[in-house]
Amino acid sequence: MIYMHFPAFTNRFIKVVIFVHPITTMRNPVFYFLFFIFYFLLTTTCIAQDTKPWEGFGIEVNAFEGRVIKHNAKFELPLPSLTTGLDVNFQYKTYGKKEWEQRRRYPIIGVGIAYTNYGIDSVYGRLFSIYPNLVIPLITGRKLEWTLRIGDGIAYATRDYSRIHPFDTINNAIGSKINDYGSFMMDLRYHVNTHWDVQVGANFSHYSNASFQQPNLGVNLFGAHVGVKYFPVSSEPKHIVRDLKPLKNRWLFQFRLTMAYDEANAPLGPLYPAYLATGYVSKRWLSKNKFIGGFDYSYHTLIYSFLRNNIGFVTPGTEAQHSYKTAVFAGNEFLLGRVGIVLQAGYYLHQAFQTQGKVYEKIGGNVYLVQKEHGLIKEFFLCTYLKTHLSVAELVEFGFGMGF
Repeated sequence: MIYMHFPAFTNRFIKVVIFVHPITTMRNPVFYFLFFIFYFLLTTTCIAQDTKPWEGFGIEVNAFEGRVIKHNAKFELPLPSLTTGLDVNFQYKTYGKKEWEQRRRYPIIGVGIAYTNYGIDSVYGRLFSIYPNLVIPLITGRKLEWTLRIGDGIAYATRDYSRIHPFDTINNAIGSKINDYGSFMMDLRYHVNTHWDVQVGANFSHYSNASFQQPNLGVNLFGAHVGVKYFPVSSEPKHIVRDLKPLKNRWLFQFRLTMAYDEANAPLGPLYPAYLATGYVSKRWLSKNKFIGGFDYSYHTLIYSFLRNNIGFVTPGTEAQHSYKTAVFAGNEFLLGRVGIVLQAGYYLHQAFQTQGKVYEKIGGNVYLVQKEHGLIKEFFLCTYLKTHLSVAELVEFGFGMGF
């Protein structure tokens, strides 16, 4: 259940309650990620004040075109000559009701809906996506603005790899209808007036299911776009400005316990769990970020099962020793109230039997149920992360963590 509050024309609230159908199939836990980000990033509470109702709300429409990039030697799909699509983003400019909004320079949050026609319908089909997003201002002027939009959500592909009706084994990039969808857009924006913006920019999108169903090479799209944004009331809501004291740049000892699933290499194969544990330290800085650095461990039952059933790859009895990975990592967490967006990169100290390179990346989010400045347990959060090796996703993990 998601509560969203919008300013009414009086000093009361208008409350909209959205019921989310509990789709909890273990083959697609990306739904969990979508739910957490939807609930905690997009839920906003706006109290009637000096600003007008709906001030800061805007609708942005971008038409885009681009090219699919062959990012892996196993990517055997024919490359379309041109891919086109339409992206509609419903945005809201925060005005400072929460302290973090002021510390983050009043960011723009939104939810985007995208339609992509990859150009070869018989192979790629069409993609329908919905994704929460955050707009980060890079350079801001009176009339010109340079921004970065980052979003992640869920997508439905009309075609995927299938050995049953409808038969389709050409598409060896996508093994499921439901996928994770990531979008990055960089814009050069011109403010015509307080109601209209025009923009032009470059974009990148990726969709895959993070190995929950094979095959899972994913599809990468690079392109350009042009569009307009319309604010029905005004693009300049009146900001609440407080005299905020800097938060202490404290150190915390933290850990995470997460879990993921991998499908065996053959399509429609069994799912195997992977268990992950992370110990790290964090240091808050500028009252709105956390540097993180520590140690990652993961144990993969898929690899263990493969070694147990395929004699000759390792010495019998040592399968478990070749089924885990350890690594050191560093990264940063961008704090937005009770939500943290995490970017981290790691280097393997011990590789499992099946290797994917020496370096990996993680992107994900924490939802804080406990945030305290004092006490033994200062943080408790739910979390989900997408682990990748450059443009190839390995798994999606989800679990919880604590800070002391």
